[in-house]
Amino acid sequence: MFGGQVVPPSNSPHLRKSGSRPVVFDLDGEQGNTEMEGLLHSTETNDLKIPSLPISTAAIMPSPILLWRFKVLLFFLWGFFCCKIGWDSVMRMSVNLRDLFLYEAFLYYNPLLLVTMMVWLWGVNLWVFAQSTISYAKIFDLDQNHLTHREIWKVATWMTIIVPISMTAYLYLYSHGEVSLAASQPVFLYCAVALILIFPFDIFYLSSRYYLLRTLWRIVFPLQAITFSDFFLADILTSMSKVFSDLERSVCRMVHRQVATIAWFEADSVCGSHSIGIPIILVLPYIFRLFQCLRQYKDTKEKTALFNALKYSTAVPVIFLSALKYHVLPDSWTNFYRPLWLLSGVLNSLYSFYWDVTRDWDLRPNTEFPFLLPAASPEFSNLTNRVSVHTYYMDENGMVADLAVLVLLSYCVNLELQVYFWVIGSNFILRLAWTYKLSAHLRHNYLTVFTITALEMIRRFQWVFFRVENEWTKMSSKSNLQLSEISSEEDKLLAPSNHNV
Repeated sequence: MFGGQVVPPSNSPHLRKSGSRPVVFDLDGEQGNTEMEGLLHSTETNDLKIPSLPISTAAIMPSPILLWRFKVLLFFLWGFFCCKIGWDSVMRMSVNLRDLFLYEAFLYYNPLLLVTMMVWLWGVNLWVFAQSTISYAKIFDLDQNHLTHREIWKVATWMTIIVPISMTAYLYLYSHGEVSLAASQPVFLYCAVALILIFPFDIFYLSSRYYLLRTLWRIVFPLQAITFSDFFLADILTSMSKVFSDLERSVCRMVHRQVATIAWFEADSVCGSHSIGIPIILVLPYIFRLFQCLRQYKDTKEKTALFNALKYSTAVPVIFLSALKYHVLPDSWTNFYRPLWLLSGVLNSLYSFYWDVTRDWDLRPNTEFPFLLPAASPEFSNLTNRVSVHTYYMDENGMVADLAVLVLLSYCVNLELQVYFWVIGSNFILRLAWTYKLSAHLRHNYLTVFTITALEMIRRFQWVFFRVENEWTKMSSKSNLQLSEISSEEDKLLAPSNHNV
């Protein structure tokens, strides 16, 4: 991909598989032929004796498909037992206590469940990148030890198993009167996750964990030039602002020893729904991204960075105007602050949607050819590069000359446009729903908030594909431009001169 294929010499030992017969060419006469025959005879005799052990071992080992089916069966059995134990535990509680306690259990485990979902989706992203020509390791400047999609899915699988087990134990112990043991379950789980992240020994993917922590540190303190991985992860964190808000409330209850109680349900308590800490945690990812844009403008002097910073600043009024509902009179909220909150929410959603489509994905409207972009346009070149169609022919006017190539490009571009229409439409709808999850005064229906937060992560999952694809297209175009400049300079140097000697 990044150079020509290296052909080893014909006598290289790397061309031979283990256990194969070495081929030796000897031109010294009959003695060499006799030695060759003896060598081949001994090799054949050994080949008849040795394979007996691998064959018996292979016969004992089950097939990979059988192992995979067995694991899936165990996974479904585990899920069934967790659901059964959890349901029976909830049914043991009184009706008045049941809803309150479910809300508390949901608050503790909701953030980790959403993080688990994001890890699964990131693994899908990496799998698609691995199947395509996109070198995501080059885009994110990763070393050779970076995690693959299989390792990401392995981590997500363990998270999928451990988090529901802890939640089931929490429900079971509380419903059976073991309140202190029940209260220790989320505390132990949160501490275990934090310890695994900062564990200094070379286990649990040390290099990848420290890469994540270093990137988070650069996001919080943007004191250096902003890299692609810095603002990429910061954008993902903006979609997880609700997760961080619930984490803050959960940790607050753990610190104040309010786990497995209903004393904290007063709205004006230290960790209640009216706490000032909720809007502060919600706004932090957007503030970090805002500072990144300002730092980028300082380094590059590009005005686009300022417009991007303005986009993130529009999230601040949405969050704090929503929080004002609990600190102002009802008439003031209804007549003044609520219309401002709605206006700021619509403005932020539309601005963010416009930026996703035209800046992050580099899509431009084309009214002349709505179904097939003109071949001379950069939009056409961008789309054809994205669908990996590089063999087309142009006439003198820059149009496609071959009819078969025209049909192929029309099909590929139309197929790509259908995908883009779906992503653009879903992105627009979910951007409008974004206001709901960032509004603290709409948190009474926690299942609705959870659903909208999960949909926001799916929107970000879709966004990742096109953002990384666009970045790879830019890098490839820049590399091709540099190669063309180098080749043109070489042609000038190698061109014959007309000077007379």
